[in-house]
Amino acid sequence: MDSGQRVKTIGIAACSGPGAALCFETITGECSEILGAHHHPEIILHSLSFGEYCHFLEQGNWPAIAQLLSRTCDILVAAGGADFIICPDNTVHEALSHRDLQTTLPWLHISETVAREAESQHFKRLAILGTKYLMEGPVYNEQLSPLGLQAITPTLEERIHINSMIFDRLVFNRVIEQDRLDLLSIIRRMETEENCDAVVLGCTELPLILNDQISPLPTLDSTRLLARAAIREATASTMNLPPVQDLPPC
Repeated sequence: MDSGQRVKTIGIAACSGPGAALCFETITGECSEILGAHHHPEIILHSLSFGEYCHFLEQGNWPAIAQLLSRTCDILVAAGGADFIICPDNTVHEALSHRDLQTTLPWLHISETVAREAESQHFKRLAILGTKYLMEGPVYNEQLSPLGLQAITPTLEERIHINSMIFDRLVFNRVIEQDRLDLLSIIRRMETEENCDAVVLGCTELPLILNDQISPLPTLDSTRLLARAAIREATASTMNLPPVQDLPPC
């Protein structure tokens, strides 16, 4: 890598382990064509205990979750000068409406990144899979609605089941074949009954169990889409491209 190139430092505000690891792995693994073999941007990752987030999620205490994220932001700045922050956790993005975390550093918003990709692929009705907090919350609808895209949620029974898969197994990197089959069944139902034309993997662990090769609908992998947005933001000056921050807002 040419030492004269200005490559931004990526700060990762991590929550659950496997999702953050997949995001990190994607960034480090997909930069070689841009920066040269084995090169990637400098990355600073910090994670408070995921149990702290879970405790406040169960209470619906979003200001407290925002405070946790703010602590991580401060550490990412102090640890080595991150230029911007990504958070590979869809659910906790709801906390951003309770505190302006961009006063510390710019953020790349995960659902905004997914919304841009959905729009570019001309999808219209997106099945949203994730934690029950994510599926029942505003994170995706707020980004999709201005683009004329619809966020379609599974039934209450399906939401409870998916939430259990995530918190009981996927966040521990445990992939059970029956869980995969159940998710595929939910996607097929949403395709036929809800006329969904794509599915958002709105939990950063869902790519461990679902992908385009097995899903009956095209997948929008929020984990990897966020990682690739971070790559673009970090390396824009080396590619003569506008950084993600300078693209028109959704």
